[in-house]
Amino acid sequence: MPKKRTFPFGYRMENGKITTDPNEVLTVITIFHDYLSGLSLNQIAAKQEVPYHDGVWWNKNNVRRVLENRKYLGVNGYPQLIDETTFQAVQEKCRAKATSLCEISDDLQAIRKLTFCKECGHMLFRSGGNCRSEKWDCHQKECSRFLFRLTDGMLTSAILTVMNAVTANPTLLDVDSITPVYTPTPEITRQQNEISRMMDSPQIDADRIKAAIYKLAQMKYDACTDCDAPQKTELLRSMLAEKGKMETLDTALLTQAVRRITVSHTCVIEVEFINGIVIQNLTERSDHT
Repeated sequence: MPKKRTFPFGYRMENGKITTDPNEVLTVITIFHDYLSGLSLNQIAAKQEVPYHDGVWWNKNNVRRVLENRKYLGVNGYPQLIDETTFQAVQEKCRAKATSLCEISDDLQAIRKLTFCKECGHMLFRSGGNCRSEKWDCHQKECSRFLFRLTDGMLTSAILTVMNAVTANPTLLDVDSITPVYTPTPEITRQQNEISRMMDSPQIDADRIKAAIYKLAQMKYDACTDCDAPQKTELLRSMLAEKGKMETLDTALLTQAVRRITVSHTCVIEVEFINGIVIQNLTERSDHT
């Protein structure tokens, strides 16, 4: 097994003093300039001709380690290899790139807070940052992954179509009665799934199941409210009429008008409005009871 480096790449100990390694100095300098010129960590690693260490070749982690090492500025007794301006430019580019990969827009954050898995009730996970390989999926262990890749564009387009559909045809929002509305929350769905798992267990704990059922009953009772659907329907009509047809999704309106969005494992999207009406798969609707 190869030994780890004792000194950072580019340095060595000579006569009891830290000095530069002439075989490695040019590589350090080139790595910094290549990164600023736009090469990726993997591209930089692939072009190296001097090994990182005995028996160890370059990879993106070794390149990142070089780019982040302040010793190249000449601190702690190490000879300077990189000037302050170059080093800081690299750090700023690293931070900017990390931010662009990890953060998503405020609009997508607003959509994510409303969007849940139809099967298990957990909030959907969005991966991919601000790149073209993004996708929405359910990452819960007790659930399964989506059968198709759901992208930002697919989800946003489906929601926009629903919003414009009810704007153009407000009767889609009509409720047929004023009976109390029961809306299962994600927590209720998870509790139901937990009870099902306990019932399927080879070793059934009757007391634990009974306690879980009592808890579920209380959760369902708490989720029942007096029906204010007619008032909310009029509010929805007013908000949507004022906005009119949208070319792009208005997430501020979305958060006011929509209670939640669910996506099935076959990527069927349902939008539930604040009055309990559900518009399913862009064109179909059902009363949420």
